[in-house]
Parts: sequence; C-alpha cells; structure tokens
Amino acid sequence: MTCPTIAERLDDPETARAEGRRKMDWAEAHMPILAELRETFAADEPLAGERIAMAMHVEAKTAVLVELLAVGGAEVAIAGCNPLSTQNDVSAALHAVDGVTSYAAHGVDTDEYYDAIEAVVGVDPTITVDDGADMVTHIHDEHPDLTAQLKGGCEETTTGVHRLRSMADDGALDYPMFAVNDTPMKTLFDNVHGTGESALTNIAMTTNLAIAGKTVVVAGYGYCGRGVAKKAAGMNANVVVTEVDPRRALEAHMEGYDVMPMNEAAAEGDLFVTTTGNRDVITRADFERMGDGVLLANAGHFDVEINLEELDDLAVATREVRDGVEEYELPDGRRLNVLAEGRLVNLAGPLSMGHPVEVMDQSFGVQAVCVRELAENPDAYDAGVHDVPDRLDREIAEVKLDAEGIAIDGLSGEQREYMESWDHGT
Repeated sequence: MTCPTIAERLDDPETARAEGRRKMDWAEAHMPILAELRETFAADEPLAGERIAMAMHVEAKTAVLVELLAVGGAEVAIAGCNPLSTQNDVSAALHAVDGVTSYAAHGVDTDEYYDAIEAVVGVDPTITVDDGADMVTHIHDEHPDLTAQLKGGCEETTTGVHRLRSMADDGALDYPMFAVNDTPMKTLFDNVHGTGESALTNIAMTTNLAIAGKTVVVAGYGYCGRGVAKKAAGMNANVVVTEVDPRRALEAHMEGYDVMPMNEAAAEGDLFVTTTGNRDVITRADFERMGDGVLLANAGHFDVEINLEELDDLAVATREVRDGVEEYELPDGRRLNVLAEGRLVNLAGPLSMGHPVEVMDQSFGVQAVCVRELAENPDAYDAGVHDVPDRLDREIAEVKLDAEGIAIDGLSGEQREYMESWDHGT
C-alpha cells in the first residue's frame, strides 16, 4: 500500500506548515546544544550522502533534530513511532524542509502506522534513528537485504534498547546500534527529569486535578520511575513504589518511599503511573481492588502496561468523561479512569507536549553526534548493541555547560597521572 506524505493528508498544508514552524522556532530558541551543532553541521556537512530513516515522536523538539540532520547533508525520511504522538502541523513543517520527507500523521491505525514505516524504508537508508525499535525490527523482518548497507543506527528508549539487546542475544541483529538511552546524558536527565516532569505535568493538565495530597503509585523504579517518584514527592504526594527487582526495591525503600506489591498498592492508590516498559503491570486482580475515581496513566512506552482488555471485560460501560480520559464503570459502580488510551501520557494525551525542551536538547544532541559518528567511522562498529562512546557524551555535556555559562575544574597533569597509575600506595 502506498503511504501518503503528510502534505497529501492535510486539507490546508500551508497553514499547518506555518503553525508547525512557529512551534519549531520556539523549541529551537531553547536548544543551545543543537544550535551549536547546527553551525558545525552546516559548515562541514558530515552527513553528506547519507540517507536516514527515522521513526520518532514527531513534535517540535524532534523536528529541530531532523532539520539539523538535513542541514548536515543527509536525506531524511521520517514516520511516527506512536499513533497519537505526532503533531500534524509540525510534521507538515518538517516536510517543507529541504531534504526531509515526512509520512508521520496523528491518529493513524495499525496498518497505516506500518505503511508509514515501510514508506520511510523507501529512502534506501544508510543510517536509522529509532524510538522503540519498530523501524529496526521492520527492516530485519521485511527488508533483511538492507542490513548490509546500513552503517548503523541509534535507539532512544529503554524499551527499544531492551528489544535490540534481545535481538542481539538471539543473533538476529545484523547491523550496529548505539544504545543512546543508556548513556549518562540521556538517563540522568531525560529519563529522570524529562519523564518525571512531563508525565505529572500532562496528568495534571489532562485531568485538572491536583497531585498534592494523593497517593501516587509508581510502577518500576528505573530512571523513569525514580523521576516520577521524586517529582510526585516534591509536589506533596504520598508515593508508593512497586518493583520486581530486589535492589531497586531496596533503593526506593532507602529513598523513603513505601514499597509493596502492586496488588497491595492497588487498594491504596489514587493515581497509578507505570514506567516499566513491560506488559501486564496492572491487571484484572488489581482493578478489582482499586477505589472509585482512580487515575491510570502509562509513562513507559507501548500501551501494554495497563491491561485494557481485562479492564474492558470488567466494565459494564465506558465513556469519555474529559478529553483524553476514558472512564470504565465496573459492576459495583466504581469508576476507573484511563488517560491517553494507556499510551505514553506525556506524548499521547490531547494536551501533551512531551519532555521539556531543555531536556530533549541534551538527548537529541547525543543522537546527532552518534549519527555523525556512524557516518564518519562506518567500519568501527560490528553488528550488535554498542554503548555510546564516552567522548561523544562528554562533548554534549561540555556544550551544555558552556551554554549555561558554567565553568568547572580540570585535572592537573599530576592528578591525572595519580588517577591513572597503580603504583601510588600508602
């Protein structure tokens, strides 16, 4: 099936482009890392001749990254990585950028979603940039002949990196991928502060309800869960953490949070936020113990963390009680409210804007230099999952410090020698 570009989908693409560009300009004005990289990419064109296939959340911050790659000389084709996170006006503005073709559209069904990914693969890519690994798996499943020409790719998310590591463990990953999600400039800022702030901000905007005074149940205490728990506690909520890993559970306990199994937490929570990247985190047994009016939100990745099929089976009626909020009425009259269809609450809700601009500037800066690395050193990496080289992560940290006007100390020659030597004893 032929997939239309975003311009072919819209009744008034010109107006959409103007609004999308307005959003991009605002984001770009607050992204000093990408601004500095843009200067060097424009001057050096390190991506000249590259063809980049992308599957991302197409909103203003992502668009600034895509335009940077095009300025660097690449031909770029992009699709969405979530049926509800694309902003059509931003997609239209991107499509108008020289060297960029956008197939991303809001509200597509599953077939249309994969049709767009298939269309993007038509760019005959040399590099991929993914958010959730749908692009990578589609290439391996449908176009395995392309893997030989792919210099590599970048993966943005925890869920995507898990999928890639599983592929690598099975011997099924046939080209190199950078685990951008795992690098410090991503995990310490994007996952903690980005997810924490944006998830709770969008829950509050979608519901117009307070966080303060509520019992917030956070499922999973990885970096995203830590961020949600920290921000919720800072907003004067009582925080409960559920975990399957004993060390993370102990960490949450030592941070002062209540820790218990989900089925116990189900009877206590007012707001539930899943951050695991796994399926069936909240299920029928949990729904049966929840109080009237609870809020259910997902800040993980795919819409499988809250088992909506089981909730729908339990319900005697459903209705949209507010934009982005679906109420499920149970036989005893209790009402459970699901936000953003169980998809990423910070991106798929009606008011959602994703992570704060400054946070994504850091993550997308790492993405950009990883793409540059693959273009400049195509033979340096074998098929499999690779950590981002530390020099690239530090490069982005240094650019950010410069932009913030922050100076730090450096090691003296004697200090460096001391740290690198094993002969200094007592």
